[in-house]
Amino acid sequence: MLYWLSEWNEYFSPLRMFRYITFRSVMAAGTAFTMSLIFGPWVIEKLRQIDFSEQKEDHRIEDLDRSAKVGTPTMGGMLILFTTAAATVMWSEPGNFYVMCALTTFGFLGNLGLIDDYLKLRRGDGLSPRIKLAGQCFWTGLLLFALLVNPETAVRTKELMVPFVKAPVIPSMGIIGTYIFLVLVLVGSSNAVNLTDGLDGLAIGCSNSAVAAYLLMAYVAGHYAFAEYLQVPFVKSAGELAVFCGALLGAGLGFLWFNCHPAKVFMGDTGSLAIGGAVATVAILIKQELVLILVGGVFLIEAASVMIQVGWFKFTRKKYGEGRRVFLRAPLHHHFEYLAKKQGKSIDAYENRIAIRFWILSIVFALIGLATLKIR
Repeated sequence: MLYWLSEWNEYFSPLRMFRYITFRSVMAAGTAFTMSLIFGPWVIEKLRQIDFSEQKEDHRIEDLDRSAKVGTPTMGGMLILFTTAAATVMWSEPGNFYVMCALTTFGFLGNLGLIDDYLKLRRGDGLSPRIKLAGQCFWTGLLLFALLVNPETAVRTKELMVPFVKAPVIPSMGIIGTYIFLVLVLVGSSNAVNLTDGLDGLAIGCSNSAVAAYLLMAYVAGHYAFAEYLQVPFVKSAGELAVFCGALLGAGLGFLWFNCHPAKVFMGDTGSLAIGGAVATVAILIKQELVLILVGGVFLIEAASVMIQVGWFKFTRKKYGEGRRVFLRAPLHHHFEYLAKKQGKSIDAYENRIAIRFWILSIVFALIGLATLKIR
């Protein structure tokens, strides 16, 4: 919206700043962060008043006492949705196709998570995994349709790019192959962030690292000179995604202000599904899907720990008559909680240490992902 001010720069030269993506990305981040700090306390209080708070059974993980979290408002992801959308609309180029794809995916998955959170709080059971998966796959199909009917993205969408390789490894995966690939990327990322959301500040802190990495990659992809120099796919007009990522990063930092230990609010599926889907969508749009494996390394590890745990438990139960575990608990962050408990340490005190160490890992993974831009 404010992008239009750049058209008046002949009357007031400083207005030309509104044309630059770098300026608008920083301003979007600052706007979303400031809005989060301003509206955060009000949102938290409203969630508490209407009793959108965690119940005892939601945070009772077998013999692990999480009673301190009971009564903490959830569905705080609404704050992330609102501030990100508002800052994006305010600072991005109006009508940009790539921003619209990212923002609508963000909104759809956020609302899917919102419904799930609401049902959990009101009737004790949210949407079934099949319904959530169906919703995510449905939206992936709509996104693919939009990319295929757009002349600028129709051919590129079906290409398979691999890190460290300049040209597409597979020039065309076909429509079915592309759909399956996008489902793995988008649905996998969305659910992986959701699985990571188990400790105060854990998911949002790790998400901020991934969003920051894709902010830089989106800017490079949309800048012809940088894209040519680094030999990555040039995606005209995709640089505006840096503004969206800036808004999401600012909203994430603002939410972390209230979500750090001890958390005053939880994001719930409302935030985790939306953030994971948004990051995946940006990766898809700039053809850096497989780099998400590196940038989102923490999310991959968390999701893999669940799959390994469940798979091994079922295999050993069938073979030996009783299920056995690889980890003390899954996802992996719960394994470290139980490890601390076995060592006689305070779980509440150790929780923050686990989250911060995961943040450090997420930063390392993000830097490794960014390094792939240069290694070709």
